[in-house]
Amino acid sequence: MKYISILSLLMLCLTVSCESLIEPKVYSILTDANAFQSKDDAIAAVNAAYSRLKQPSGSNDSWMYYAGFQVTITDLTTDVGHASSGGDVGLMSNANWGPSNTYLAYAWQHQYKLVSDVNNALYYIPKIEALTEKEQAQFLGELKFLRSLGYYDLTNAFGAVPLMTEDSVAKNIQSPAYEARVPVTEISQINAKIISDLEYAAANLPLNYTSSTVYKTNDVGRATKGSALALLCKLYMREKQWQKVADITQQIMDLKQYALYPSYSQLFAESNKWCSENIFSALSNNLLDATEMMNHFGPLNNTEVTDRWQYFGIPWRFWNTFEKNDERREMFFYDYVGTDGLRYVQPPAGVINPPAGFYYLPDVASKKYADPKGSTTYLDGHVFPIIRYADILMCRAEALNELNGPNAESIQLINQVKARSKATLLGAAGTFTKDGLRDQILTERGWEFFFECKRREDLIRMGKYQSMVNTYLTAIGQPARIDINKHRYFPYPQAQVDLNPNLSNSDRQ
Repeated sequence: MKYISILSLLMLCLTVSCESLIEPKVYSILTDANAFQSKDDAIAAVNAAYSRLKQPSGSNDSWMYYAGFQVTITDLTTDVGHASSGGDVGLMSNANWGPSNTYLAYAWQHQYKLVSDVNNALYYIPKIEALTEKEQAQFLGELKFLRSLGYYDLTNAFGAVPLMTEDSVAKNIQSPAYEARVPVTEISQINAKIISDLEYAAANLPLNYTSSTVYKTNDVGRATKGSALALLCKLYMREKQWQKVADITQQIMDLKQYALYPSYSQLFAESNKWCSENIFSALSNNLLDATEMMNHFGPLNNTEVTDRWQYFGIPWRFWNTFEKNDERREMFFYDYVGTDGLRYVQPPAGVINPPAGFYYLPDVASKKYADPKGSTTYLDGHVFPIIRYADILMCRAEALNELNGPNAESIQLINQVKARSKATLLGAAGTFTKDGLRDQILTERGWEFFFECKRREDLIRMGKYQSMVNTYLTAIGQPARIDINKHRYFPYPQAQVDLNPNLSNSDRQ
C-alpha cells in the first residue's frame, strides 16, 4: 500500500506538471477587433500584398508569382520561350497543357492569393480610426492597384473568372458559406472594376515617394500615379481602345517622371534596384527577401554564373533574329567555355552530335536575370520589371499606327527604344504599310521584352498567336497544337473545376 501511495503521488505530480506545460499563459490574441488598429497595422497589410508578387508561398520560395508562374504561362507558351526539361513545364513549353497542369494551378492560386490579401486589407483598413483621410486614400490606392494587377493577369490567362472584392469579405464574415459555388464574372464587368480601381489609384497616389508624408523613407517600388495609368494603358491595349491608349500614354509622358535607362544590360543588373525606366516592378533584396531567379534563368556549367539550371531558355531560332549590332543580342550566354572545359555553343543546323570538346546547348540562357556580376549565392536580389517606360513608348507607337497608319511619331518612338541598344533604326513612315509597321512593332516588342511576361498577350492582340506559335512548334518537331478558338485562354485548373462547377472547360480543350 505504501508503494502504491507513493506511485499515485508521483503520477499526480506528473499530471500537474504536464498540465502546466501544455497550458501556456496567453498574453494576447489576434482577433478581428484588435488586428487593425494603427497606421503600422495598415502598412503591414499593404506590404503583405506587395510580397505576393515575388514570393507567394513564403520566404525563399523557388517559384515566385512573376519570375515563375507568369513567365511559364506567358513567354514559355510562345515562340520566345523554351524549356528543355520534362514534366509539366515542358508540356507548357510545347503548348501541350491541360487542366491538370501544375503551373496553371499555381498561377491561378497565387494570382488569387494577391486578390485575397488585397480584399481583406480593403475591408479592414477603412475601419482604422487612427488613420487620416490622406493615409487611408494612400493605402487604398496602392491596394486597388495591386488588385487590378491580379485581375489583369487572371483575365489574360483564364478569361472570365469569379470577381471577389472587399464586399465578398464582408458577406463571408456576416454569413460564412465555405462551400459556396461562386459564379464567373464576364470580362467586361471585371474590366469595369479594374478601370474604376485604377482611376481611384491614379487620383490618390503620388508621382513618387521622395517627399511622402505617409511613409518615412523614399519607398521606391510602391504603386504611383504613373503605375496606375500604365496598367490602365495595358488594359486599353488589350481591349484595342486605341484612342484611350494614345490619350493615357500622353498623360504618362507628361508626368516627366520616366525616361529610358541609358544601358539595356545595366537596366536588369542586380545592383540596379530602381531607375527612371521602372514604372512598376517586383523588388527583392538578396539579404532580406531573396529569390531564385538566377537559378531558373542562369546558364549551364558557366564559370561566371555557376550552378544554375537554365530552366527557362530562349529558342535558338528566336535568338538568331537579332541583328549582330543590336546590344540586346549580347544579353545571352551563347558561346562560352564551361566549368567542365567544354565549349558551349549553338548546334549547327541539322547537326545533333557535337565534336570532341564541344557541348550543344538545347536553348540559350538569358543574362536578363542572371548577370555575371550579380549574386554568387543560391538566392539573389534581382528586380522583376512588370511595366517599363519602354513599354509605354511602344504602346503609343502601336496605338497611333492603328489610328492613323504609319506616322512619324510612331517611327520616332520605336527608334528611341532601338537606339538605346544600337539596333538599326527604322526608315521613314512612308516605307511602311499599317500591317507592315504592326509586324515591325511585334518583332521589336519580342526583342525588347523577352521574359517580361508580355509575348503571349502581344501575339494574341495582334492576331498572330496561332500562326507564329504553330510555326515555332513545327520547327522544333512538335505538332502544331494551337487553335485560337480553344487556346485564347488556358483551361481552368481541374482542382478549381472540381470545387466550383460554375467553371467549365468544355470549350477550352
